Amino acid sequence: MKVKVGINGYGTIGKRVAYAVMRQDDMKLMGVTKTRPDFEAYRAKELGIPVYAASEEFLLRFEKADFDVVGTLGDLLEKVDVIVDATPGGMGARNKALYEKTGVKAIFQGGEKATTAEVSFVAQANYEKALGKDYVRVVSCNTTGLTRTLSAIQEYVDHVYAVMIRRAADPNDTRRGPVNAITPGVTVPSHHGPDVQTVIPINIETSAFIVPTTLMHVHSIMVDLKKPVEAKDIIDIFEDTTRVLLFEKEKGFESTAQLIEFARDLHREWNNLYEIAVWRESVNVRGNRLFYIQAVHQESDVVPENIDAIRAMFEMAEKWDSIRRTNESLGIVG
Repeated sequence: MKVKVGINGYGTIGKRVAYAVMRQDDMKLMGVTKTRPDFEAYRAKELGIPVYAASEEFLLRFEKADFDVVGTLGDLLEKVDVIVDATPGGMGARNKALYEKTGVKAIFQGGEKATTAEVSFVAQANYEKALGKDYVRVVSCNTTGLTRTLSAIQEYVDHVYAVMIRRAADPNDTRRGPVNAITPGVTVPSHHGPDVQTVIPINIETSAFIVPTTLMHVHSIMVDLKKPVEAKDIIDIFEDTTRVLLFEKEKGFESTAQLIEFARDLHREWNNLYEIAVWRESVNVRGNRLFYIQAVHQESDVVPENIDAIRAMFEMAEKWDSIRRTNESLGIVG
């Protein structure tokens, strides 16, 4: 029997999760919500996805546009087993009371506080902790990226220092900046380190800068090692780590632009790069310190985690079986 899934919020993350759900043989997409009849709502209808108003207060917007919705979020909740909350940060926590009232399991995104859910989740790091849970938080794109690579080498890690070079906005966001500036996160350490610690026990401190680009985040990571290891050993580990890909500058991957072009060449929907991209040449060990640089596609790296979270919550598959099935359905490399 398929798990019935609803998506509350059909935007950057929501539409990608909806796409992924429709490609699973053990899940059924029951509908998505929108606050207004924008191009994404029309596209969802063209794809045969039932569209619901996010609440009754938004119904008038759809009526004025002569856009027929199936109902409201409340109606959708009556038809689903789990709701993926992909609303803007902070709204998920407010929506939780409604999910609790209707007895529907819920997945929240990284914009919510860890206390909103029972567990913060990255599939390869702590899949088992989400088994049978009612409320799971898929951590942010940056936290997911850090956790994927650091959990793979965790046995060598004593202390992590990481600098987040963050994209300013998603490509379709015309309301955010900066346009011609670099904005430092002056709260140091930044919140990213403590967020990683909600998933894996690790010593980590982070800082962050926002730069005028929309494509991807970049992380510069320095690890104090607790036991000797060579760079080639770390490279071997990353090569064997699911949802992590190694790229080489000497083969033309000089920036995030080429990484996105790689995703286009794979004919990925929305240029998704679900995998965390590590520059092979950046992996270096000097004394007891490891260095590496990675890039994170903020629009898509959390998508497979949402799918695996659903399977864990309903105990539909063991960890590596779920990861394998998700990877195969989305064409994830490695």
